[in-house]
Amino acid sequence: MARFHALRVAAVDRLTDDSVALTFDVPPELRASYRHAPGQHLALRRVLDGTEVRRTYSICSPAPGPEGPRTLRVGVRLVDGGAFSTYALKDLTVGDEVDVMLPAGRFTLDPAPGRYAAVVGGSGITPVLSIAGTLLEREPEARFCLLRGDRTTASTMFLEEVADLKDRFPDRFQLVTALSREEQQAGLASGRLDRERLTALLPALLPVERVAGWFLCGPLGLVEGAERALLGLGVSRSRIHEEIFHVDAAPAPADRVPAPAHSSVTARLDGRAGTWAVQDGETLLEAVLRNRPDAPYACKGGVCGTCRAFLVSGEVRMDRNFALEPEETGAGFVLACQSRPVTEEVELDFDR
Repeated sequence: MARFHALRVAAVDRLTDDSVALTFDVPPELRASYRHAPGQHLALRRVLDGTEVRRTYSICSPAPGPEGPRTLRVGVRLVDGGAFSTYALKDLTVGDEVDVMLPAGRFTLDPAPGRYAAVVGGSGITPVLSIAGTLLEREPEARFCLLRGDRTTASTMFLEEVADLKDRFPDRFQLVTALSREEQQAGLASGRLDRERLTALLPALLPVERVAGWFLCGPLGLVEGAERALLGLGVSRSRIHEEIFHVDAAPAPADRVPAPAHSSVTARLDGRAGTWAVQDGETLLEAVLRNRPDAPYACKGGVCGTCRAFLVSGEVRMDRNFALEPEETGAGFVLACQSRPVTEEVELDFDR
């Protein structure tokens, strides 16, 4: 279920001109509920100008112990026209309360010995900061290579936090930075981290074939280019993990399958099931929300994966999917926010 709790803002730290880190206090009675794996995210909810706004932001702090976190910290970058990011950067202050959903997401790493690496762009550093920090703190036999791209030094989020990892784990943490709009005195020449550049660069940085897990996070173009580079270098798709942070609005699919004249969705959520009509033009999530407002969702754009559900029966068409791994779709999972009925009856299970 989409369980939210009002958490107090403990700190608003300016990272760059267009980004902040928000820290929330977690009261003792909720700490067990907010235990999270490294790389998970939080959906934040706020009513702005009379409209409920939800946005998803990754947790940047290391995963807590079994007692749960005393605080939760997320990074927020300003998006043009973004209601919540504008509010976070301009109006949110210490002492305010924000509704925070319980942690979710599968872009995670269970710390284990071995080599790991990440290619990130912009705010894509946020979950990887948690992944790398947790791994290096808990697993002395692990190494982590971070290749990050940004526009300029001034626009780079979490500079101090990444520098701290390099200072604490000099022999096990490797950092390489590429700036697209600024020359560096040392390191890589300026330029974007595209497929061609990564294909040449990655084998020179580390033994690609010995990396147990690759974590790609950031804009769609960077993630797609990094994935193609890795596949071209012989990396198994099962070792590549992806999270998209920004996707432009997509045009309607040219091969759109006509929806049935009358369709219904049966949904199981928190142990209770119901069946409701799907109105013309609705997604399955929209149909469920009309009757179960506690259904989980955040972005409604096919990016965050909060509305993931198992397709028990029937057939659906997803408009787009930037959140589910191929193994998940192959196992029968769909994004309810992007799913439209192809058959007259569809059954979803949000509890799996």
